[in-house]
Amino acid sequence: MSQTASPGIRAYRDSVNLEIAPLVAELRETLGAKLVAYLGGVQETRAVRQWAEGTRNMPAETEARLRLAYHVAGIVAESNGHRVVQSWFQGMNPQLEDRAPARLIREMHPNQIGPEVLAAARAFARLG
Repeated sequence: MSQTASPGIRAYRDSVNLEIAPLVAELRETLGAKLVAYLGGVQETRAVRQWAEGTRNMPAETEARLRLAYHVAGIVAESNGHRVVQSWFQGMNPQLEDRAPARLIREMHPNQIGPEVLAAARAFARLG
């Protein structure tokens, strides 16, 4: 997840093109296994490890959530470190009516909440 001339373009491309196992592995490295498990709606981090290894399947909606989270994390990471990305996902966000992005991604359909969370990530990234 690196910086490009157009914010978020590389993160978007990777979120679409990467196979799910390497995407989950990168997301786990950026957000941590517990947060990825939360986003994926599972109780144990073992599921995250198995997704990253490609030995466990996930429902299509879970994959969509994790692809959205990867895209969002990439946008925030372009101008911030991993620790900031983790905090951003878990913190109350004024752009999202003081709701945590991770909670919205987990509880709402990715197609419904995706544009709002992406806009909040872009706004945060612009602030650097």
